[in-house]
Amino acid sequence: MRTVFVTGTGGAGRSTVAAALALAGTRRGERVLLLSGEPPEALAGAGTGPGAGTGTGPSTGTGTGTGASTSTGPGAPGPGGADTGPPGPTVARLEAGADFRREFLGFQERAGAALDLLGAVPFEEGELTELPGSEQFALLRALKRAAGGGHDLLVVDLPPVRQAVALLALPEQLRRYLRRLLPAERQAARSLRPVLAQLAGVPMPARWLYETAARWDEELAVVQALIESPGASVRLVAEPGPEAADRALRTARLGLALHGPAPDMVIANRIVPAGSGDPFLAALSGRQQSALKGWREEFGDVPVREVPHTGRDPRQPGELAELLDGPAGSTPGPPRGNRPTVEDRRSGEGVLVWRLPLPGAARDQLQLVRRDDELFLTAGPFRRVLTLPSALRRCAVSGAALRDGELRIRFEPDPELWPRSR
Repeated sequence: MRTVFVTGTGGAGRSTVAAALALAGTRRGERVLLLSGEPPEALAGAGTGPGAGTGTGPSTGTGTGTGASTSTGPGAPGPGGADTGPPGPTVARLEAGADFRREFLGFQERAGAALDLLGAVPFEEGELTELPGSEQFALLRALKRAAGGGHDLLVVDLPPVRQAVALLALPEQLRRYLRRLLPAERQAARSLRPVLAQLAGVPMPARWLYETAARWDEELAVVQALIESPGASVRLVAEPGPEAADRALRTARLGLALHGPAPDMVIANRIVPAGSGDPFLAALSGRQQSALKGWREEFGDVPVREVPHTGRDPRQPGELAELLDGPAGSTPGPPRGNRPTVEDRRSGEGVLVWRLPLPGAARDQLQLVRRDDELFLTAGPFRRVLTLPSALRRCAVSGAALRDGELRIRFEPDPELWPRSR
């Protein structure tokens, strides 16, 4: 399955581009799932369009059951009103409130015994209001369900860049916390728990806690695999001209190099025609063209596609279908990933070099700290904890350099740990 995460600057038309991209996929005959947290009216045209359906159809999901409501557009009408075209994309809209209530009540039920010991008064469904962060966790659960949905193309409408990068990094980070707080090896002592509780004089963690942690880890592993799969990429959307858009794209490039899938395309949205006689439009066009030139230099091999300004926000199916009618609506093969590689230079220099692509990084914004088998890497506003490859765990860090958008960390083999040749 090909997965395209759509993000960009705020107000640049991310959700509109995501809906148009989903429609473009159905016109190619692909089975498409569009996942978004936008309200229904913002996605009303996504399930319809020439050759892609004529309506959003009945809801096939319930907010209390799945945390997302889904709808599918029927085929395009043929002679006599018959549906002859391919079905429209399946639109799954996140309902974070329903997802939060369902998960909270389920957790409360599983932890009932412990809560009773504490004298807690359980919540009823009508009392619950969603907490900050509910949308992110609802999206992670929706991605887990989408991973096995049997679609050809998954289009995910993400929040703006900084929040999107944080969300893409979340599965890996949460799994690390679970491993540290509830290590799997502790679960092997379940049979000894009553004895240990007597010896320690304190109750041991209940079975439900380990089972819940294992379930969470399993679900997060599915989402992490989807994000890190070779078929995943990010489609960046921005309106050229404002300096804030330039900064946001540079931030996105660095954050995605560290955490997420590589960008496969930059959509320059709402491009006004060049050569206008109107002084305002002429000046705006000049700023846009100057920004586009900088974007193409910044992103190198990543294509920058221009989408013209339509004079209004496209909502109707025909308008959405025409918006990305061409290369901008394509889903080419996934770009070259940001995978770190280990280069063996022991024969010439006696070192191993860990090469980490970090386009857009600045030397004064980099920080490296090694702790045991982990490397804490900070690049600008982003931070990631990397597990060292097995070969590098037996080495000591001897230096690092940032060259041509790539961080190269040198490791010298530790003679006491490295296998000796006979």
